[in-house]
Amino acid sequence: MVKSPSSRMQRGNGLFYPIIGFASCFAFIYMSFGDLWISYNGETTLSFVERNGTQFIVDGRPFYFNGWNSYWMMDHAVDESTRPRIRAMLQAGAKMGLTVCRTWAFNDGGYNALQISPGRFDEKVFRALDHVIAEARQNGIRLILCLVNNLQAYGGKTQYVKWAWEEGVGLSSSNDSFFYDPSIRHYFKTYVKTVLTRRNTYTGIKYRDDPTIFAWELINEPRVISDASGDTLQDWIEEMSTFIKLIDNKHLLTVGLEGFYGPKNPKRLTVNPEFWAADLGSDFIRNSKISTVDFASVHIYPDHWSHNQDFEYQLKFISKWMLSHIEDGDKELKKPVMFTEFGLSSENKGFDPSQRDKFYKVILDIIYKSAKRNKSGAGTLVWQFWVEGMEEFNDEFGIVPWKRPSTYKLFTEQSCRLARIQGVLPSQKEHLDKLCIHR
Repeated sequence: MVKSPSSRMQRGNGLFYPIIGFASCFAFIYMSFGDLWISYNGETTLSFVERNGTQFIVDGRPFYFNGWNSYWMMDHAVDESTRPRIRAMLQAGAKMGLTVCRTWAFNDGGYNALQISPGRFDEKVFRALDHVIAEARQNGIRLILCLVNNLQAYGGKTQYVKWAWEEGVGLSSSNDSFFYDPSIRHYFKTYVKTVLTRRNTYTGIKYRDDPTIFAWELINEPRVISDASGDTLQDWIEEMSTFIKLIDNKHLLTVGLEGFYGPKNPKRLTVNPEFWAADLGSDFIRNSKISTVDFASVHIYPDHWSHNQDFEYQLKFISKWMLSHIEDGDKELKKPVMFTEFGLSSENKGFDPSQRDKFYKVILDIIYKSAKRNKSGAGTLVWQFWVEGMEEFNDEFGIVPWKRPSTYKLFTEQSCRLARIQGVLPSQKEHLDKLCIHR
Protein backbone atom coordinates (compact mmCIF):
# COMPACT_ATOMS: atom_id res chain seq x y z
CA MET A 1 0.00 0.00 0.00
CA VAL A 2 0.95 3.64 -0.33
CA LYS A 3 2.64 4.52 2.93
CA SER A 4 3.79 8.10 3.13
CA PRO A 5 5.55 10.05 5.83
CA SER A 6 3.73 13.15 6.96
CA SER A 7 3.91 16.21 4.73
CA ARG A 8 6.04 17.79 7.41
CA MET A 9 8.58 15.02 7.04
CA GLN A 10 8.51 15.24 3.27
CA ARG A 11 9.42 18.91 3.46
CA GLY A 12 12.31 18.01 5.75
CA ASN A 13 11.25 20.23 8.63
CA GLY A 14 11.99 19.27 12.24
CA LEU A 15 9.23 17.65 14.25
CA PHE A 16 7.84 19.14 17.41
CA TYR A 17 6.42 16.89 20.09
CA PRO A 18 4.93 18.69 23.07
CA ILE A 19 6.71 17.48 26.19
CA ILE A 20 3.53 16.99 28.19
CA GLY A 21 1.78 15.08 25.39
CA PHE A 22 4.81 12.87 24.80
CA ALA A 23 5.29 12.11 28.49
CA SER A 24 1.61 11.33 28.99
CA CYS A 25 1.59 8.95 26.05
CA PHE A 26 4.34 6.82 27.56
CA ALA A 27 2.84 7.11 31.04
CA PHE A 28 -0.32 5.62 29.56
CA ILE A 29 1.60 2.67 28.12
CA TYR A 30 3.43 2.15 31.41
CA MET A 31 0.23 2.14 33.42
CA SER A 32 -1.48 -0.10 30.89
CA PHE A 33 1.25 -2.73 30.78
CA GLY A 34 2.95 -2.59 34.16
CA ASP A 35 5.89 -4.97 33.81
CA LEU A 36 6.24 -4.14 30.11
CA TRP A 37 9.01 -1.73 31.09
CA ILE A 38 11.07 -4.11 33.21
CA SER A 39 14.48 -4.37 31.56
CA TYR A 40 15.74 -7.74 30.42
CA ASN A 41 18.73 -9.27 32.17
CA GLY A 42 21.33 -11.15 30.20
CA GLU A 43 21.76 -11.67 26.48
CA THR A 44 18.87 -12.95 24.37
CA THR A 45 20.07 -15.82 22.18
CA LEU A 46 18.55 -16.26 18.74
CA SER A 47 19.29 -18.80 16.01
CA PHE A 48 19.17 -18.17 12.28
CA VAL A 49 15.88 -18.98 10.60
CA GLU A 50 16.43 -21.67 7.98
CA ARG A 51 14.24 -23.31 5.36
CA ASN A 52 13.46 -26.97 4.82
CA GLY A 53 11.21 -27.35 1.79
CA THR A 54 7.93 -25.56 2.45
CA GLN A 55 8.66 -24.77 6.11
CA PHE A 56 10.80 -22.33 8.08
CA ILE A 57 12.97 -24.03 10.69
CA VAL A 58 14.33 -22.65 13.98
CA ASP A 59 16.49 -24.86 16.20
CA GLY A 60 15.47 -27.90 14.18
CA ARG A 61 11.71 -27.34 14.57
CA PRO A 62 9.08 -25.93 12.17
CA PHE A 63 8.50 -22.22 12.73
CA TYR A 64 5.08 -20.70 12.06
CA PHE A 65 4.76 -17.14 13.26
CA ASN A 66 2.47 -14.28 14.21
CA GLY A 67 3.91 -10.83 13.54
CA TRP A 68 3.42 -7.26 12.43
CA ASN A 69 4.70 -4.29 10.43
CA SER A 70 6.12 -1.10 11.96
CA TYR A 71 7.81 0.49 8.96
CA TRP A 72 8.71 3.65 10.91
CA MET A 73 11.24 2.27 13.40
CA MET A 74 14.55 3.46 11.94
CA ASP A 75 13.15 6.93 11.29
CA HIS A 76 11.90 7.28 14.87
CA ALA A 77 15.13 5.91 16.34
CA VAL A 78 17.12 8.85 14.92
CA ASP A 79 15.89 11.41 17.44
CA GLU A 80 16.24 10.88 21.19
CA SER A 81 12.74 12.22 21.83
CA THR A 82 11.08 9.52 19.70
CA ARG A 83 13.55 6.66 20.21
CA PRO A 84 11.65 5.15 23.19
CA ARG A 85 8.85 4.23 20.79
CA ILE A 86 10.99 1.46 19.33
CA ARG A 87 11.45 -0.29 22.68
CA ALA A 88 7.80 0.30 23.58
CA MET A 89 6.59 -1.30 20.35
CA LEU A 90 9.00 -4.24 20.46
CA GLN A 91 8.27 -4.99 24.10
CA ALA A 92 4.54 -4.78 23.45
CA GLY A 93 4.90 -7.14 20.47
CA ALA A 94 6.90 -9.62 22.56
CA LYS A 95 4.30 -9.46 25.32
CA MET A 96 1.64 -10.36 22.72
CA GLY A 97 3.66 -13.43 21.76
CA LEU A 98 4.60 -11.95 18.39
CA THR A 99 7.93 -13.10 17.00
CA VAL A 100 8.55 -11.24 13.72
CA CYS A 101 8.43 -7.57 12.70
CA ARG A 102 8.89 -6.15 9.21
CA THR A 103 10.39 -2.68 8.92
CA TRP A 104 12.20 -0.39 6.49
CA ALA A 105 16.01 -0.53 6.24
CA PHE A 106 16.00 2.34 3.76
CA ASN A 107 15.36 6.04 3.55
CA ASP A 108 16.74 7.50 0.33
CA GLY A 109 17.11 11.27 0.17
CA GLY A 110 14.95 13.72 2.11
CA TYR A 111 14.38 13.99 5.85
CA ASN A 112 16.35 11.58 8.08
CA ALA A 113 17.82 9.93 4.98
CA LEU A 114 20.01 6.90 5.56
CA GLN A 115 21.39 7.24 2.04
CA ILE A 116 21.93 10.95 1.39
CA SER A 117 23.10 10.44 -2.19
CA PRO A 118 24.42 7.38 -4.04
CA GLY A 119 26.97 5.71 -1.78
CA ARG A 120 26.86 8.48 0.89
CA PHE A 121 25.32 7.59 4.24
CA ASP A 122 24.34 9.46 7.39
CA GLU A 123 26.06 7.73 10.31
CA LYS A 124 23.49 9.06 12.76
CA VAL A 125 20.70 7.33 10.83
CA PHE A 126 22.76 4.16 10.47
CA ARG A 127 23.15 4.12 14.24
CA ALA A 128 19.37 4.41 14.48
CA LEU A 129 19.04 1.23 12.41
CA ASP A 130 21.68 -0.37 14.65
CA HIS A 131 19.49 0.57 17.61
CA VAL A 132 16.38 -1.02 16.09
CA ILE A 133 18.19 -4.31 15.46
CA ALA A 134 19.76 -4.32 18.93
CA GLU A 135 16.40 -3.66 20.61
CA ALA A 136 14.74 -6.39 18.54
CA ARG A 137 17.44 -8.84 19.58
CA GLN A 138 17.00 -7.91 23.23
CA ASN A 139 13.26 -8.60 22.99
CA GLY A 140 13.53 -11.84 21.03
CA ILE A 141 11.91 -10.34 17.91
CA ARG A 142 13.23 -11.25 14.48
CA LEU A 143 13.22 -8.60 11.75
CA ILE A 144 12.43 -8.69 8.06
CA LEU A 145 14.34 -5.74 6.61
CA CYS A 146 13.14 -4.23 3.33
CA LEU A 147 15.86 -2.62 1.18
CA VAL A 148 13.98 -0.21 -1.12
CA ASN A 149 10.48 1.01 -1.93
CA ASN A 150 8.72 0.73 -5.26
CA LEU A 151 6.60 3.64 -4.03
CA GLN A 152 7.82 7.23 -3.51
CA ALA A 153 7.57 7.21 0.30
CA TYR A 154 11.06 7.39 1.85
CA GLY A 155 12.67 7.93 -1.55
CA GLY A 156 12.17 4.61 -3.26
CA LYS A 157 12.98 3.87 -6.88
CA THR A 158 11.93 7.42 -7.79
CA GLN A 159 14.87 8.86 -5.82
CA TYR A 160 17.36 6.52 -7.49
CA VAL A 161 16.14 7.59 -10.93
CA LYS A 162 16.32 11.23 -9.90
CA TRP A 163 19.92 10.80 -8.72
CA ALA A 164 20.97 9.21 -12.01
CA TRP A 165 19.18 11.91 -14.00
CA GLU A 166 20.79 14.72 -11.99
CA GLU A 167 24.25 13.19 -12.42
CA GLY A 168 23.75 12.96 -16.19
CA VAL A 169 24.07 9.17 -16.34
CA GLY A 170 20.40 8.14 -16.38
CA LEU A 171 19.02 6.38 -19.44
CA SER A 172 15.48 7.59 -18.81
CA SER A 173 13.42 9.72 -16.45
CA SER A 174 10.93 6.87 -16.18
CA ASN A 175 10.72 5.40 -12.66
CA ASP A 176 10.87 1.95 -14.22
CA SER A 177 14.46 2.64 -15.32
CA PHE A 178 15.37 1.75 -11.73
CA PHE A 179 15.14 -1.86 -12.83
CA TYR A 180 17.16 -1.71 -16.07
CA ASP A 181 19.53 1.29 -15.96
CA PRO A 182 23.11 -0.01 -15.33
CA SER A 183 24.06 3.10 -13.31
CA ILE A 184 21.06 2.72 -11.02
CA ARG A 185 21.69 -0.99 -10.59
CA HIS A 186 25.21 -0.05 -9.48
CA TYR A 187 23.81 2.51 -7.03
CA PHE A 188 21.54 -0.12 -5.50
CA LYS A 189 24.25 -2.76 -5.26
CA THR A 190 26.51 -0.29 -3.48
CA TYR A 191 23.71 0.45 -1.04
CA VAL A 192 22.94 -3.22 -0.44
CA LYS A 193 26.58 -4.15 0.15
CA THR A 194 26.98 -1.27 2.62
CA VAL A 195 23.93 -2.40 4.61
CA LEU A 196 24.75 -6.11 4.64
CA THR A 197 28.34 -5.57 5.73
CA ARG A 198 27.52 -2.92 8.34
CA ARG A 199 28.84 -3.67 11.84
CA ASN A 200 26.25 -2.79 14.48
CA THR A 201 27.66 -0.16 16.84
CA TYR A 202 25.60 -1.53 19.75
CA THR A 203 26.19 -5.27 19.39
CA GLY A 204 29.41 -5.41 17.38
CA ILE A 205 27.79 -7.92 15.01
CA LYS A 206 27.76 -7.40 11.25
CA TYR A 207 24.25 -7.39 9.83
CA ARG A 208 25.02 -10.36 7.60
CA ASP A 209 26.05 -12.35 10.69
CA ASP A 210 23.13 -11.37 12.93
CA PRO A 211 20.34 -13.96 13.43
CA THR A 212 18.07 -11.17 14.69
CA ILE A 213 17.47 -10.54 10.99
CA PHE A 214 15.00 -13.14 9.75
CA ALA A 215 15.35 -12.20 6.09
CA TRP A 216 16.08 -9.50 3.54
CA GLU A 217 13.28 -8.22 1.33
CA LEU A 218 14.47 -6.86 -2.01
CA ILE A 219 11.77 -4.26 -2.64
CA ASN A 220 8.35 -3.34 -1.31
CA GLU A 221 5.59 -4.10 -3.84
CA PRO A 222 7.57 -4.09 -7.12
CA ARG A 223 5.74 -3.12 -10.29
CA VAL A 224 7.12 -2.42 -13.78
CA ILE A 225 4.20 -0.95 -15.66
CA SER A 226 6.29 -0.38 -18.81
CA ASP A 227 6.94 -4.11 -19.25
CA ALA A 228 3.85 -6.23 -18.62
CA SER A 229 5.72 -9.31 -19.91
CA GLY A 230 7.56 -9.40 -16.59
CA ASP A 231 11.00 -9.88 -18.17
CA THR A 232 12.45 -6.64 -16.78
CA LEU A 233 11.51 -7.38 -13.19
CA GLN A 234 12.54 -11.02 -13.51
CA ASP A 235 16.03 -10.04 -14.70
CA TRP A 236 16.38 -7.54 -11.85
CA ILE A 237 15.31 -10.05 -9.19
CA GLU A 238 17.71 -12.67 -10.53
CA GLU A 239 20.63 -10.24 -10.57
CA MET A 240 19.99 -8.64 -7.16
CA SER A 241 19.14 -11.85 -5.32
CA THR A 242 22.31 -13.50 -6.65
CA PHE A 243 24.34 -10.45 -5.61
CA ILE A 244 22.95 -10.56 -2.06
CA LYS A 245 23.58 -14.29 -1.70
CA LEU A 246 27.24 -13.79 -2.67
CA ILE A 247 27.62 -11.35 0.23
CA ASP A 248 25.32 -13.05 2.74
CA ASN A 249 24.52 -16.76 2.51
CA LYS A 250 23.24 -17.00 6.08
CA HIS A 251 19.98 -15.10 5.74
CA LEU A 252 16.85 -15.93 3.82
CA LEU A 253 15.65 -13.69 1.00
CA THR A 254 12.27 -12.76 -0.45
CA VAL A 255 11.18 -10.39 -3.19
CA GLY A 256 8.41 -8.31 -1.56
CA LEU A 257 5.62 -9.15 -4.02
CA GLU A 258 1.94 -8.34 -3.68
CA GLY A 259 1.13 -11.79 -5.04
CA PHE A 260 -0.52 -11.03 -8.38
CA TYR A 261 -0.46 -13.70 -11.08
CA GLY A 262 1.12 -12.66 -14.38
CA PRO A 263 -0.21 -12.63 -17.96
CA LYS A 264 0.70 -16.26 -18.74
CA ASN A 265 -0.69 -17.76 -15.55
CA PRO A 266 -4.27 -19.12 -15.78
CA LYS A 267 -4.92 -18.02 -12.18
CA ARG A 268 -4.89 -14.42 -13.42
CA LEU A 269 -8.48 -15.01 -14.53
CA THR A 270 -9.74 -16.87 -11.46
CA VAL A 271 -7.77 -15.54 -8.47
CA ASN A 272 -6.41 -12.06 -9.25
CA PRO A 273 -8.68 -9.33 -7.83
CA GLU A 274 -9.27 -7.74 -11.26
CA PHE A 275 -7.89 -7.90 -14.82
CA TRP A 276 -5.34 -5.08 -14.34
CA ALA A 277 -3.38 -7.09 -11.77
CA ALA A 278 -1.85 -9.31 -14.48
CA ASP A 279 -0.33 -6.33 -16.31
CA LEU A 280 1.92 -4.85 -13.61
CA GLY A 281 5.13 -6.55 -14.70
CA SER A 282 5.19 -8.97 -11.77
CA ASP A 283 4.24 -12.64 -11.59
CA PHE A 284 3.95 -14.42 -8.25
CA ILE A 285 4.95 -17.86 -9.54
CA ARG A 286 7.69 -16.86 -11.95
CA ASN A 287 9.31 -14.32 -9.59
CA SER A 288 9.16 -16.64 -6.57
CA LYS A 289 10.57 -19.69 -8.38
CA ILE A 290 14.03 -18.15 -8.70
CA SER A 291 16.49 -20.39 -6.84
CA THR A 292 18.03 -17.48 -4.90
CA VAL A 293 14.58 -16.52 -3.54
CA ASP A 294 13.95 -18.56 -0.40
CA PHE A 295 10.28 -17.85 0.24
CA ALA A 296 7.31 -16.13 -1.38
CA SER A 297 5.62 -12.98 -0.12
CA VAL A 298 1.98 -11.92 -0.55
CA HIS A 299 -0.08 -8.87 0.47
CA ILE A 300 -3.83 -8.73 1.17
CA TYR A 301 -5.77 -5.51 0.44
CA PRO A 302 -9.11 -6.45 -1.17
CA ASP A 303 -10.70 -3.07 -0.41
CA HIS A 304 -8.01 -1.27 -2.42
CA TRP A 305 -7.77 -3.85 -5.18
CA SER A 306 -11.40 -4.36 -6.13
CA HIS A 307 -14.31 -2.19 -7.17
CA ASN A 308 -16.55 -4.56 -5.25
CA GLN A 309 -16.71 -3.00 -1.79
CA ASP A 310 -19.11 -5.51 -0.28
CA PHE A 311 -17.49 -6.68 2.94
CA GLU A 312 -18.71 -10.28 2.69
CA TYR A 313 -17.23 -10.45 -0.82
CA GLN A 314 -13.91 -9.23 0.58
CA LEU A 315 -13.87 -11.97 3.22
CA LYS A 316 -14.50 -14.62 0.55
CA PHE A 317 -11.74 -13.11 -1.60
CA ILE A 318 -9.28 -13.35 1.30
CA SER A 319 -9.88 -17.08 1.71
CA LYS A 320 -9.59 -17.78 -2.00
CA TRP A 321 -6.48 -15.59 -2.33
CA MET A 322 -4.64 -17.11 0.62
CA LEU A 323 -5.53 -20.74 -0.09
CA SER A 324 -4.47 -20.33 -3.72
CA HIS A 325 -1.03 -19.04 -2.73
CA ILE A 326 -0.57 -21.69 -0.04
CA GLU A 327 -1.42 -24.32 -2.67
CA ASP A 328 1.25 -22.75 -4.92
CA GLY A 329 3.79 -22.95 -2.12
CA ASP A 330 3.02 -26.60 -1.45
CA LYS A 331 2.72 -27.89 -5.00
CA GLU A 332 4.58 -25.61 -7.41
CA LEU A 333 7.11 -23.44 -5.58
CA LYS A 334 7.84 -25.92 -2.79
CA LYS A 335 8.72 -22.95 -0.60
CA PRO A 336 7.13 -21.20 2.40
CA VAL A 337 4.58 -18.48 1.69
CA MET A 338 4.49 -15.45 3.98
CA PHE A 339 1.63 -12.96 4.04
CA THR A 340 3.78 -9.91 4.73
CA GLU A 341 1.06 -7.25 4.72
CA PHE A 342 -2.68 -7.25 5.28
CA GLY A 343 -5.08 -4.54 6.33
CA LEU A 344 -8.56 -3.07 6.09
CA SER A 345 -8.89 0.66 5.52
CA SER A 346 -10.69 2.82 8.08
CA GLU A 347 -11.68 5.09 5.17
CA ASN A 348 -14.01 2.54 3.60
CA LYS A 349 -17.61 3.64 3.33
CA GLY A 350 -19.54 2.35 6.33
CA PHE A 351 -16.36 1.17 8.08
CA ASP A 352 -16.82 -0.28 11.54
CA PRO A 353 -13.87 -1.40 13.71
CA SER A 354 -15.57 -4.74 14.27
CA GLN A 355 -15.07 -5.46 10.56
CA ARG A 356 -11.34 -5.44 11.13
CA ASP A 357 -11.63 -8.17 13.72
CA LYS A 358 -13.59 -10.35 11.28
CA PHE A 359 -11.06 -9.56 8.55
CA TYR A 360 -8.09 -10.42 10.77
CA LYS A 361 -9.74 -13.61 12.07
CA VAL A 362 -10.18 -15.09 8.59
CA ILE A 363 -6.49 -14.54 7.87
CA LEU A 364 -5.20 -15.81 11.22
CA ASP A 365 -7.44 -18.90 11.07
CA ILE A 366 -6.06 -19.89 7.65
CA ILE A 367 -2.49 -19.70 8.92
CA TYR A 368 -3.40 -21.68 12.03
CA LYS A 369 -4.86 -24.44 9.85
CA SER A 370 -1.77 -24.33 7.64
CA ALA A 371 0.44 -24.79 10.69
CA LYS A 372 -1.67 -27.70 11.98
CA ARG A 373 -1.33 -29.45 8.62
CA ASN A 374 2.36 -28.59 8.06
CA LYS A 375 1.48 -26.59 4.95
CA SER A 376 3.47 -23.79 3.32
CA GLY A 377 1.39 -20.91 4.73
CA ALA A 378 4.03 -19.87 7.25
CA GLY A 379 2.89 -16.68 8.95
CA THR A 380 1.34 -13.25 8.79
CA LEU A 381 2.46 -9.66 9.37
CA VAL A 382 -0.41 -7.24 9.94
CA TRP A 383 -0.13 -3.70 8.53
CA GLN A 384 0.52 -1.89 10.83
CA PHE A 385 1.07 -1.39 14.60
CA TRP A 386 2.14 1.82 16.28
CA VAL A 387 2.10 3.38 19.76
CA GLU A 388 0.24 6.35 21.19
CA GLY A 389 1.43 9.79 20.20
CA MET A 390 2.10 8.81 16.57
CA GLU A 391 -1.18 9.89 15.02
CA GLU A 392 0.43 11.98 12.28
CA PHE A 393 2.42 8.93 11.15
CA ASN A 394 -0.58 6.64 11.05
CA ASP A 395 -2.26 5.69 7.79
CA GLU A 396 -5.74 4.32 7.21
CA PHE A 397 -4.67 0.84 8.35
CA GLY A 398 -2.70 1.46 11.54
CA ILE A 399 -3.81 0.44 15.01
CA VAL A 400 -2.56 0.56 18.58
CA PRO A 401 -3.47 -3.10 19.32
CA TRP A 402 -3.89 -2.80 23.08
CA LYS A 403 -6.43 0.01 22.71
CA ARG A 404 -8.99 -2.40 21.28
CA PRO A 405 -9.34 -5.45 23.57
CA SER A 406 -11.06 -7.64 20.98
CA THR A 407 -8.24 -7.07 18.48
CA TYR A 408 -5.59 -7.61 21.12
CA LYS A 409 -7.26 -10.89 22.08
CA LEU A 410 -7.29 -12.10 18.45
CA PHE A 411 -3.55 -11.69 18.04
CA THR A 412 -2.59 -13.03 21.45
CA GLU A 413 -4.79 -16.09 20.96
CA GLN A 414 -3.07 -16.71 17.62
CA SER A 415 0.30 -16.63 19.38
CA CYS A 416 -0.92 -19.16 21.93
CA ARG A 417 -2.45 -21.62 19.52
CA LEU A 418 0.63 -21.57 17.27
CA ALA A 419 2.75 -22.22 20.36
CA ARG A 420 0.56 -25.22 21.24
CA ILE A 421 1.29 -26.72 17.82
CA GLN A 422 5.03 -26.10 17.53
CA GLY A 423 6.19 -25.51 21.08
CA VAL A 424 7.64 -22.37 22.60
CA LEU A 425 10.92 -20.78 21.52
CA PRO A 426 13.25 -19.87 24.41
CA SER A 427 12.93 -16.17 23.52
CA GLN A 428 9.12 -16.44 23.88
CA LYS A 429 8.86 -18.54 27.03
CA GLU A 430 8.58 -15.78 29.62
CA HIS A 431 5.78 -14.00 27.80
CA LEU A 432 3.85 -17.03 26.53
CA ASP A 433 3.84 -18.68 29.95
CA LYS A 434 1.94 -15.63 31.23
CA LEU A 435 -0.09 -15.03 28.11
CA CYS A 436 -1.38 -18.52 27.42
CA ILE A 437 -1.88 -19.97 30.91
CA HIS A 438 -5.57 -19.00 30.96
CA ARG A 439 -6.29 -19.61 27.26
